[in-house]
Amino acid sequence: MIGPDNALSGMTTPSALGTIATALRQHDPDRFFTALFAPEAKREALFALYAFNHELARAREAVSEPHLALIRLHWWREVIQGMAKRHPVAEAIVAALSDGTIDAADLLALIDAREIEADRAIASLPAWRAYVLGTAGGLAVAAGQLLGASEPEGLRSLGAAYGVVGILRAVPALARHGRCLLPEDVLGAHGLSPEAVVSGADPTGAMAELARMGRDFLRPIVLPRASVAAALPAVLAKRDLRRLPMASGPRGLGDRLAVTWAGLTGRIG
Repeated sequence: MIGPDNALSGMTTPSALGTIATALRQHDPDRFFTALFAPEAKREALFALYAFNHELARAREAVSEPHLALIRLHWWREVIQGMAKRHPVAEAIVAALSDGTIDAADLLALIDAREIEADRAIASLPAWRAYVLGTAGGLAVAAGQLLGASEPEGLRSLGAAYGVVGILRAVPALARHGRCLLPEDVLGAHGLSPEAVVSGADPTGAMAELARMGRDFLRPIVLPRASVAAALPAVLAKRDLRRLPMASGPRGLGDRLAVTWAGLTGRIG
């Protein structure tokens, strides 16, 4: 986990965090840390956006049957469409929608991109590429929009690079829960199947191929301090994509310092 304890003065003690930020710090520490570099006036909304993304990501893992994930996703679609729900993240998202901080179309696109997780497997590399561009890539676009980036769509590929890393880092954990999000055709080219990965087969060859695609998503960019937080996950992606197998444990000091430097300078890549 990236330890944000003293990274930015006065912002990271538990007493300084709200309920949503505290949960995000536990469940998505990478994005929590990068969000600390957002302007204070936008930070809570960014925490809410990232917490919303976490809720979508856990829609499949929280149910025993894949099709039930679609029901959970639809529940969030109803939130965006104006149906009142008693849930702290839902209430924060509705508030951000009401004041125009977050765009409903961006959130609905994130929900749509998650539906493929209810399938038995992601069949092809093109479908997998669209999946990471729509999920983590779409999240970077929404974050950029929230932070006032001049061209938020330009952040999609950087977000997708982090999405590739997130999937590759999660391979062992997903396998323990009977899931595999690696594309079926790439696995097949290496003599594997999603079921084989779940059963413990080593997918390093397929992961190396996918990591190359992740590196292709990266590009150098300089952003204003006000919007750089939306692109900071790509700093972690660049570091992770240099090494296979990727560590899935806590983040180290080098990761933390790299993000801090990029957050202060606005230079990504």
